[in-house]
This record gives sequence, C-alpha cells and structure tokens, in this order.
Amino acid sequence: MTAQFTEADTNIVYSARGLTKRYGAITACEDVDIDIRRGEVVAIVGDNGAGKSTILKIMVGAIQADSGSLVKHGKEIRLNSTLDAHKYGIEVVFQDLALCPNLDVAANIFLGRELSKRSRWMPLAKVLDRPAMRQQAESEIGRLKVNIPAISGVRVHKMSGGQRQCVAVARAIFWSRDVLFMDEPTAALGVKEAGAVLELVTKAKENGISVVMISHAMPHVMQLADRVFVMRHGHKVEELMKEEVSMDRVVRAIVGD
Repeated sequence: MTAQFTEADTNIVYSARGLTKRYGAITACEDVDIDIRRGEVVAIVGDNGAGKSTILKIMVGAIQADSGSLVKHGKEIRLNSTLDAHKYGIEVVFQDLALCPNLDVAANIFLGRELSKRSRWMPLAKVLDRPAMRQQAESEIGRLKVNIPAISGVRVHKMSGGQRQCVAVARAIFWSRDVLFMDEPTAALGVKEAGAVLELVTKAKENGISVVMISHAMPHVMQLADRVFVMRHGHKVEELMKEEVSMDRVVRAIVGD
C-alpha cells in the first residue's frame, strides 16, 4: 500500500509541497510532495541525477526552490539558509561533514554555536565557556555511546572516517529538535564504521527525531527505513511503506521497469 496522509495528521512534523527546481533547461525536481512523521526514518533513493540531493538541500535551506512550499508543524516557513533551518530544529549532515579538522570534538559540536561566559578579569567582556562545552559534549557522546579517542585534546583530523562521521551525526542529534537530514551517511565506510553510524540513526529515532537519509546502500535502507521515496528524473515515482520494500521493487522503480 502506498502511504497516504492528511494535512490534519498531527504526527507530520515537516512537509514539502510541489517543490520544483530548475537550472536553465535542466529540471532537477518537479512538483515533489513529501511528508515526514515524528520519529520515523525516511529514505530517499534514486539513480544519480534523480533529484534526491536537490530535495534535501531545499528542505534544509541550502538552496531555494523555484516554486513550492515548506510546512513545519502546520505552518509555512521559508528557509534562506541552513542557519534558518537550525532555528526550526532541522539539522543536516552533508557528505563533507562540515567539521573543522583542526578542532577537537567538543569544539566541533559547538562550532558556530559556542557557549560563552563573563570574563573573570573583564566583567563587561565574554569569553568561551570551554568547560561547559566539554562537559555537555562528554554527556552527549556518552549518552550516544560514540566510540572516539577523546572529547577534547585530539583534533578530529586524526580520527578515522567512521569516527568523524559519528561526530558529525552526534552533533546533529545534539542540536536537532525535530528532523535530521543525512546525505549518504555510510558512503565510503567499512562494515564496522557503517554499523556505528546506523546505530546512531536508530538512537535518533528512539529520541523522537525524524531522520531523512539519502542513500545508495540498499541493505541499510531496508534495515532502517520506515518509508522509502523513490526519485526518477526529478519526480517522486513511488512511496513505499516498510512492509512493501524489497530490493527488487525498489530497483525496478529506480530504473523505471
């Protein structure tokens, strides 16, 4: 059965309606509708150029649609940047992770959102509250059971690709109130490292965070996704519930057979 939801569905936390984006004569996506319910994992799949990344970027404010609307908790919103998305509890982990390699984990988790306190020596000035950031980072990493060398004192460029990915995901979970978008979260990772990232996705879901992931890794999609959106040539061509998802059906929808 294809999923059907109404605008009155109170479990829907974020929606896209009629999203269309063109680059000259090229249509990246056209008239795409998406509903995201609280605490579910949604996978967006499709071949290269199908429009997956365009949809993700529009829904996190990285680019703006030519037409269509975004609706958060029943109210239309406008996102001009990913900073706007943060205000609505929407976080994203892009493939480049957006980590600062020369900073440690605590500094990266609070990158751009640093905590400050009054200076002991200059009462009118503020300084970074490094102890508070380190304490909160340690608490979050401990709660999520992320296996990394250290919270502070070790720059992230010295960590493995999987560890860096886990740091980026943990940061997004820490700041997300509602929805977390992930672009190819397990790409180029080994089996063990990919498993650690997938475990974080499960924990985000358990915390009531909705996770939307773009992925070519069909085994991971079948393992985690509650629903699967299939994109082809800029259009959403199929929407499948978990019990409907099979490798054969998804592949056939992707290639158009």
